[in-house]
Amino acid sequence: MTASLFDDPPQSVERIAIDDGAWLLRGWALAAQTQWLATVQQVLAAQPFRRSLTPGGRPMSVGMSNCGAWGWVTDRAGYRYSPTNPDTGLPWPAMPVFLRQQAVDAALAAGYPGYAPDVCLINQYQPGARMGLHRDADEMDWQAPIVSVSLGLPCTFLWGGLERSHPVRRLSLLHGDVLVWGGATRMAYHGVQPLKDGQHALLGAQRWNLTFRMARTALAGGLPRCKSAQ
Repeated sequence: MTASLFDDPPQSVERIAIDDGAWLLRGWALAAQTQWLATVQQVLAAQPFRRSLTPGGRPMSVGMSNCGAWGWVTDRAGYRYSPTNPDTGLPWPAMPVFLRQQAVDAALAAGYPGYAPDVCLINQYQPGARMGLHRDADEMDWQAPIVSVSLGLPCTFLWGGLERSHPVRRLSLLHGDVLVWGGATRMAYHGVQPLKDGQHALLGAQRWNLTFRMARTALAGGLPRCKSAQ
């Protein structure tokens, strides 16, 4: 199955440089938004959103689901990738071909060939939900970029620097936007301000964020792996 079986991304997608190695593909997912929503709903039917605890015991404000060979989890045992859902002991649903191909295409559009995501973390934001400043450091290969897709209500995305103390910029992410970052800013701190109340025409009072990652595979092309924080 190839990308030609799916809706092509709109040719007029605006490619905005956010930082060194970070690109906003404005409206990338709009052309195939119906298939995006239907495919995510298929994953959620097999793996509904679950509420997680931080290692310190605080409940997270976002609901989480995963698909792919690995899933990102957090509980009192810490942050980590697991091949199974810790609640059930069962493997996560397979990543649909459509989602994987879209992530590969978005990474390529941002200048990252050879992308091979093995996990898709799906976060559900409802009004008031937020994500504090953090960096994605649990992956084996820090050379591989992050591909982040926004669906539903708009959000204010926080984009920081390589240190938590660095200044933070605020970016508006809209339904269909895709943010890709890697290279010099792969380990940049980022987060999401509390989601404002509202109603999206397709998703109602929520935002879905799909984050594609290469958790336990190395970027194609023989690039050196970076040491994980684990």
